[in-house]
Amino acid sequence: MTTHVATQRQQFAVKTYKDAIIWIKSAVIVGLMWVLFWDVLVEMAKDWWNFDAYSQGMLLPPLAVYVAWLNRERISEIAATSDYRGLLLSGFACLMYVVGQISSEFFLTRMSFVILITGLIWTFWGFRRLTVLGFPLLLLATMVPLPAILYNSLATPLQLFASDIASRIAQVFGVSVFRDGNILQLANVTLGVAEACSGLNSLAALIVGSVLLGYLLCAAVASRIILFLSAVPLAIGVNILRVAGTAILADYNEAFALGFYHSFSGWLVFVFGFGLLYLFARLIHRFID
Repeated sequence: MTTHVATQRQQFAVKTYKDAIIWIKSAVIVGLMWVLFWDVLVEMAKDWWNFDAYSQGMLLPPLAVYVAWLNRERISEIAATSDYRGLLLSGFACLMYVVGQISSEFFLTRMSFVILITGLIWTFWGFRRLTVLGFPLLLLATMVPLPAILYNSLATPLQLFASDIASRIAQVFGVSVFRDGNILQLANVTLGVAEACSGLNSLAALIVGSVLLGYLLCAAVASRIILFLSAVPLAIGVNILRVAGTAILADYNEAFALGFYHSFSGWLVFVFGFGLLYLFARLIHRFID
């Protein structure tokens, strides 16, 4: 009996020691990441708050944590195994961070945070657990704003395209409009399709929405890909309707078009686009899954 009790105490001591080591390692890693990424994450949060194009980023971290929590039972069923291949991904993330800091490229430093988390999960929990957490990590990746050079290169063509199609729609409704680049000249007012009206704001939000709806409503990978791809033309289309609506209303009531409608239509476009995306997801689930 004494030997059995001693063995139990020894096993308990070993388990306590191993748990303490795990907590110490975790605390060291979290502390290092805090030192490295605190300023990076604060600046990214400021961009979410100050720029409409990035505002959906505020919702994505808690949403990613919630989705991971929903999968907690699946994760616990998989044994945690160390996989040192994850160190390669972690090392790549650190290299990306250094390059981003040297070149002052915010996208690289911010994305390195997500990649480093992915590498650490792979290293300490194994690849099987990583696959279960793949979708929450994808959501975290979408919280990172696009690089400025890419954003600007996309905004200009979308501005011109929206201006062109919106002017044609306005003419169909009897509005006299002349387009010069992204400038719409009406009889009594001149409208400029600014960068904020290019559709990138709604495009980024609806792409995230398509990823989330695909995960929640669609079972097949093909269905999720179709839904993801549909978000692009849908976002561009509803934004064109917004610009066309502004031009048509401005021809009749300039104050209303450039006041209440202009402020409210941004939210209206997203709600309308998300509603159409939801209906399309239901149709895909019904006929393809």
